[in-house]
Order: sequence, then structure tokens, then C-alpha cells
Amino acid sequence: MAYDERLAGRVRERIAGHRGVTERVEVTGLAFYHDGNLAVSVLADALVVRVGPTEADAALARPGAAPFVDEGHTMRGWIMVDVDALVDDVVLYDWVDEAHAYAASLPEG
Repeated sequence: MAYDERLAGRVRERIAGHRGVTERVEVTGLAFYHDGNLAVSVLADALVVRVGPTEADAALARPGAAPFVDEGHTMRGWIMVDVDALVDDVVLYDWVDEAHAYAASLPEG
């Protein structure tokens, strides 16, 4: 599947220098992992971020945020952010930082 290469580049800029971060091209897009735990995925028209179940409701109240649904199942703790809500780097970086922090809090995957 194609992903938004410009958005992927902006995510790369934000996480440059973070230890334990890897990226992989996957069927759904480009995925960024922290110590083996998926944190962020760049799709064709959205960013999927892992914020964890306790932060999900607050995250869903932010502009452009929606529950992430995979094969008909809502993935609790995962948020899909419309690319149009990510024009401002500050907004994008907030999402990426939150996802990175959550993934970093998990045991190595």
C-alpha cells in the first residue's frame, strides 16, 4: 500500500536520534517501532498513533482524531489522525511524541 512520503519524512525528522527506533514498510503503510513496539504508522491519508487505552478518550477529542478500526475491530488505544489535521508540525510532533512515549513504556517487543 502506498503511504504519504512527505508525512513519513516529517515523522522521521521528529524521531531522528531517538534510540531504539526502527521503521518498516508494511502492507498498510510505513511503520515506526520503538524497541520492537509499534508506535506510529503512516498511511496514504492518515497517521495511526498508539497512545494506550488510558489516553484514548482524551486523544479522540483532538481535531482530526478518530478510532482506529482494523478489519472491523476498533483497536483500543490506537488513534487514526486525518492528514489534514497534521499540517502544523507542532500538532504532528505532539502525536508522534505521545505515541513514542507510550511505546517506550512497554516491555521490549
